[in-house]
Amino acid sequence: MKRNMTLALATVVTLLMLSCMAAATATSEHSDAVEVASPAGEDMKSDNSAIGAIIPAGEWLEMPAVAPEGKYPDAVMVTVMDGGERNYSLLYDRSTYTPMWVAYPLESKHMGEIERPSNWDWNPYISISDQVNLCRRSYTDSDIYSRGHLIPNASRNGIKSMQEQTFYVTNSVPQVQDGFNGGIWQRLEAALQRVGEEELIYIVTGVAFNKEGEDRVVEYTSARDDDKRVPIPNYFYKVVLKVDTNSAGEVADATTVGFWFENKSYSGGYDKHTATVDQIEAWTGFDFFVNLPDAIETAAEQNSSWDSFRNW
Repeated sequence: MKRNMTLALATVVTLLMLSCMAAATATSEHSDAVEVASPAGEDMKSDNSAIGAIIPAGEWLEMPAVAPEGKYPDAVMVTVMDGGERNYSLLYDRSTYTPMWVAYPLESKHMGEIERPSNWDWNPYISISDQVNLCRRSYTDSDIYSRGHLIPNASRNGIKSMQEQTFYVTNSVPQVQDGFNGGIWQRLEAALQRVGEEELIYIVTGVAFNKEGEDRVVEYTSARDDDKRVPIPNYFYKVVLKVDTNSAGEVADATTVGFWFENKSYSGGYDKHTATVDQIEAWTGFDFFVNLPDAIETAAEQNSSWDSFRNW
């Protein structure tokens, strides 16, 4: 069935785009970039998410609650705009230089054949001093870790300006390349893009250093052109949402599926690494898809079958 919804246009944000070369010779003061962020811990849940309420189709349905209370105190929530249209939102932890999650819609208009950019760039919404210089070169351990996108290039290569924004350095984390970023993860992204070609879906991609209650060792790397210490995530995940709408264009039903991986090489299929969204919430402490009505959200977050999600 077709589930087409129109995303509400957000406020136009006008900003000065900064190039890597210019930034390399400039002082990295906080005033160098326009910061459009909500403080970590602010609850993004809409007022009409009460039990029994129906959410208008224009809500940003993929938005999580920004951060668990008291966690990531140095994080900011940033919404990246393309003119008057929202491209994606991210929760960026300035103390670890890490995007903890990136949330975005995906549909056919976002995808195409535009050539991949050759370089990355600073995020103009965040101070340069809070970013890692990955503009021209990757991490020092580039034989192991690549600049892993959280919102992929191929999920925005139908609109050049949006595609370029996926190459902000704040959309990068050190990700094992062989057998992961260049393997099972890429195949999962391609599978979701195929679904997105058919209907609008909503995705949150994120990383974690530990599961809740866990105390794993966190390793560090750095960029070839920066001396900041960058922690290497131990886990990567995706949670994905589909919705059905009634004749008034309001959300009437939904389904979800989650994927959870360690940051390592894999063989085999991505469908062997599914989890319920409820389980991933328990592991990360985040609350996903909070703009769904509670009853719909509760039922939707129980699915862990890729086939059930894909064929829904």
